[in-house]
Amino acid sequence: MSEQEFRIERVQVDDPRAVALRGILDADLDERYRDTDGDDAPGVAAKREAALAVHAEQVAATLLAVDADDTPLGHVIVRRLGDEWELKRLVVLAAARRRGVGRALTAEVVDLARRGGASRVILQSGRMQPESLHLYATAGFTPIPVYEPYIETMPRSLCFEYVF
Repeated sequence: MSEQEFRIERVQVDDPRAVALRGILDADLDERYRDTDGDDAPGVAAKREAALAVHAEQVAATLLAVDADDTPLGHVIVRRLGDEWELKRLVVLAAARRRGVGRALTAEVVDLARRGGASRVILQSGRMQPESLHLYATAGFTPIPVYEPYIETMPRSLCFEYVF
């Protein structure tokens, strides 16, 4: 099998493979941002968790990239925020990086949003995720101001849009 061989599947948000990949992402983000949130005022962590939560009724799609042997390689959620769609929870397993998985998942999000009538795709990231920032820039996303629901709890977020 060549390095580029994988497929993208649409799954339920509670698919066990998707849940497991989000757990891996959570652990990675906890490690990356562990020392950056120590100056939180009381209650900010709980508000941040609420801002980051993705509720099933908002999910337009949950996508998995899987290998020929059905091994999950990556994951992303597409969330509706009004007429905008948000790219959420993009993760590519370390062993699957540099195979185009993140780029393919991102392109699929953009395509789904375009076909679904979105005005744009938006996303929130941070400075401790340089590989993600590079992916988004090369995929055609451009910087925008921090948007809701992240303004209060993550004002130093780096946010981007892909406009149709």
